[in-house]
This record gives sequence, structure tokens and C-alpha cells, in this order.
Amino acid sequence: MAIVVQKFGGTSVADITRIRNVANRVLKTHHQGNDVVVILSAMAGVTDRLLGLANEATDAPDRRELDVLLATGEQTTAAILAMMLKGMGVQAQSLLGHQAEVVTDCEYGNARILEIGTDRIKRLLKDRKIVVVAGFQGMDIKGNITTLGRGGSDTSAVAIAAALNADVCEIYTDVDGIYTADPNICPKARKIKVISYDEMLNMASLGAKVLQIRSVGFAKKYNIPVHVRSSFSEEEGTMVVNEDSGMEQLVVSGVTHDLNQARITLKKVPDQPGVAAKIFSPIAEAGILVDMIIQNTRSGGQTDLTFTVPKADCTKALEIEKKVAATIDAEDVFADPNIAKVSVIGVGMKNHSGVASLMFNALARENINIIMISTSEIRISCIIEEKYTELAVRVLHTAFGLDRDD
Repeated sequence: MAIVVQKFGGTSVADITRIRNVANRVLKTHHQGNDVVVILSAMAGVTDRLLGLANEATDAPDRRELDVLLATGEQTTAAILAMMLKGMGVQAQSLLGHQAEVVTDCEYGNARILEIGTDRIKRLLKDRKIVVVAGFQGMDIKGNITTLGRGGSDTSAVAIAAALNADVCEIYTDVDGIYTADPNICPKARKIKVISYDEMLNMASLGAKVLQIRSVGFAKKYNIPVHVRSSFSEEEGTMVVNEDSGMEQLVVSGVTHDLNQARITLKKVPDQPGVAAKIFSPIAEAGILVDMIIQNTRSGGQTDLTFTVPKADCTKALEIEKKVAATIDAEDVFADPNIAKVSVIGVGMKNHSGVASLMFNALARENINIIMISTSEIRISCIIEEKYTELAVRVLHTAFGLDRDD
């Protein structure tokens, strides 16, 4: 008998008809002799509507009360599914985050899981009940309701699977797996049957939106196999697992793109110790994430420094750096929000040379200029002009042989 954790996203529970489809799928897994724990998101669009209500109530909703409000979305779907399963003649019980003993820190809106107590869930499974847990939520050490941020139900599912030492965590969504590129812009993109945790971590951080990055981190840490598949078909999806030697045969597993980038450039910065700290400390204090950094040394003891931030933070970051520039005697500061990041990812890069050369040549043939470059052991990322994003993805997909059916 296996322990199977199944997570269903917002589109999978968008209405009663789709929740009934979820119930039938859960029931089938249960009848196969498995212990089943179901993690649910709110119905599609509900979280945004709740946020809208909060913003109508006040210009600055209290973060604690906002989490109390947002948690009701998942509470609704969990209760409905449990009712439906009981109506189908099977024992089931819904649990909210705090009832499932999901303990988090006190960071409202983006809480991190500290521990999960499994006693209650295990008792229910021992009685052959299907346990339906409201995802995306937990309880801090003071007993307050917290939420885990966008995509938090994925994190809930994998964390609970890890705590239960589950055999598999199935993530059901509106796509049938992880693809070699976004099928919406690359018609030749193919579904990947098996991908490593590290590759998936990179893909999630570089623009692929199928899995929330924190959930992949949990899966890797506790070695939980994750099966990404569609709620609307019986087709096998993509398994996210530990790396094996066979994965290294394919140099690149996927191409991703990220349009949520902007770059900030400070010109003629004094090339002196401590200047970089003065530039980036205020950015860190403002809670702005910096991704790529490049420095070009000029003559005369000066340098140009460029870095990227999320596009939503571009205006704020620019205001901060204008103040910094005045204190360090930089000549100018400007921002460019019209950029994109394209990346190639694959564990095979560790044992193959020439990957960067192939990437750069493929972009050069299409006259796509590379503005910035960042690399890791299994990833190369380039910042380019936003208007060339789709062309770049298709060109790189072809250049690394991902178009082929084999």
C-alpha cells in the first residue's frame, strides 16, 4: 500500500463539475488500495477576487487579516471535495492548514514552513479516510493563520508528502507535463518524460511556471518523486526525480524565457573598495531581488555596473540608485524594462563542452544581441531585447536538437 499525495490547482477545481472530476480521480487512486492525501488550491480566480475585496475595504489591508481572508479560498474547495467524496460513499475529512499542523514562520503573505506534524493525518489514513487538506496555508507559532505566497499549494503538497514519507506527490494542473520550451511560442516543444530536481529548480527560477520553486526545493531535499500531470487526461506526465547518469546524454533539456526582468545601469562609478556595497545594500534593504550583475571597467579608475531586478521593482530600484549615484559621484543612472532572459538548462552541460559557443552562435545568426550573460554548472542565461524573445527561444530549441522526436 502506497501513500499518494495529490495536489490539484485552481483550474482543476474551477467549478463543481471539475471538482467532481477531481473526486472521481481521487476515488480511483483510493480504490487501488492507496492511502490518499489531497491538497487543494482555491477555485481559479477566487484569490484575486478576495484581494480585490480587501483593497476595496482599505487602501492598505492589514497583512494578518489579509491572510485570514485569503485562506478561505482553499477552505471552500477542501470542504466541497470532502462533502462530495462522502456523498460518493467513501470516508473523507477536510483539514485546514492549522488542523494539518502546518507550522510556519510569521511572515504573512509569504510564510515559510518550519515543520509539519503528521499525527492527525496518519490517524485518519489508518482509518482508511481520504484526507483533504487546504493548501497554501498554515499557522505560525503564535497560532495565527498564514499563507505561503503564490503557488503555495505546490509547496504544501510536497512538504506534506515529505513529512509523510509519501511514495509520490502528484501535481495536477492544466498542462500535461514539463515541456522543452513554452508550447505557446515554440510549436515543436516536446513533453519531457523525466527531469532532475536541479534542472527543474533552474527552469522554475528562470521562467517556467508549472511548478513553484520552493516545492521543487522540498522535493529535492527529501527525495520525493513529483509527477506533474494533467487533471483532464489519464496521460502520464513528467517525473521530477534525482539525477541519474542517463540524463547526462542530453546536453540541454529545455529552453526557458522570462519577461519579468528589467536592468539598472550606473555609469562611470568610482572603481573603489566598498562602492558595490553602497550600491546594493539599499536594494537589499528595500526587499528587491537582484539577479544578474555585470561590471565593465573603464580607464581612469571608473567602471559601469549593470544589474537586473524584477520588472515590478524597476521604478523603485531606479529611485534608490539615483540617490546612491549622487553620494558616490556616478555620472548617470538609467533603467531598461524592455529586456528578457532566455536560458538553456541541462545536467548534461557538466560533461559537454561548447554549449556556450553553440548558444551564442545560434543567437548571432539571427542578429540577436546579447546584453548580459550568467552561467552555472547546468545553465546559461542571456539578457536580450524583449522583442526577440520568441525568436530566440525557437532558435535555441532547434540549435540544441530539442525539435527532434527522439
